[in-house]
Amino acid sequence: MKNSPHHLRAAFLAIAALALTPFATNAADPPSPCTTSGTAERPLTVENYRIASEMPGIELFIRNKRPEGVKAFPADRIVLYVHGATYPSETAFDLPLGGFSWMDYLACRGFDVYLVDLRGYGLSTRLPEMNAPPNEHPPLVNTDVAVRDVATAIEHIRHRRAVERINLLGWSWGTTIMASYAGQHPERVQRLVLYAPLWVRNPPPAPPAGAPPAAEEPLGAYRTVTKDMARKRWYAGVPDAKQKELVPPGWFEAWVDATWATDPNSAQSGLLRAPNGVLQDVRNFWAAGKPYYDPARIMAPTFIAHAEWDADTPSYMAQTLFGLLINAPWKRMVEIGDGTHTVIMEKNRMQLFQAVQQFLEEPDTRMK
Repeated sequence: MKNSPHHLRAAFLAIAALALTPFATNAADPPSPCTTSGTAERPLTVENYRIASEMPGIELFIRNKRPEGVKAFPADRIVLYVHGATYPSETAFDLPLGGFSWMDYLACRGFDVYLVDLRGYGLSTRLPEMNAPPNEHPPLVNTDVAVRDVATAIEHIRHRRAVERINLLGWSWGTTIMASYAGQHPERVQRLVLYAPLWVRNPPPAPPAGAPPAAEEPLGAYRTVTKDMARKRWYAGVPDAKQKELVPPGWFEAWVDATWATDPNSAQSGLLRAPNGVLQDVRNFWAAGKPYYDPARIMAPTFIAHAEWDADTPSYMAQTLFGLLINAPWKRMVEIGDGTHTVIMEKNRMQLFQAVQQFLEEPDTRMK
């Protein structure tokens, strides 16, 4: 698209008083053809807009992709995706690497697909505290706030499509958000997909006998990330001999450029800002041995996807969570080899896409 994120943000602000803000795509852009993985060629309709959150002045960016000409979908064909702790939804879920994105892949299979950016991320409203030095305010956008933002997006989709339930898909911190909502509102969730789930961390090594635990520095409102930091985090835990072939040429650069462009300050600073509420929750819950939510409250069929070199959410987290889903009517877990926390944008991403697609499309064959 020719419009820059800065121009798009200016357009949003000019009409911020509207509850549903049109966000037109560039008419010169060609439609997205559905020619991947054997699907028949079919263009997609793309809509970008913002909706009002429960807080005045805060709007949430929404993108919808669906087969052209289709406006009515059953509950089992509607999916909402939410991002993780640091990066927005659109530059991972809808980045056309190799010619198509995961969002394209779902929509080309006949799904009505949505993504949402939480407040403070991507093209949703940037909180005013993020324009001040970070140490002047407490951490922004904790998981309670994130769940409310996702709830707002879900209600918007349910009313837009006149359905009771939809499918939920979360990545990393997004799994906590989606699983928390699923436990609170089981009647509104069709199926639940948890990709790289966050769970209670294994206890850290005990301090020397008699020594008090080290005090943690207070967290500011937000943190900043450099492109080099993002690269190092991506490849953490990958064997040296496997690093060169992990990500196809140009894919990391495409992602990092698109992601940094969503922050209007990055052109001058070279930094991406991300709210710190999630890090405060990691300290208060996951690192302290306290689950944020109860998996036993999840009543929807649930799928967990994980990759073997995921250093951010190691395998034991997914395995532990899987065992705690005692009331999911059925559940499945897939471990993808030669992949990291970011397998969504790596050479083996089709293993993730196809496994999730099978879970979403297959009929419920449980014996009654």
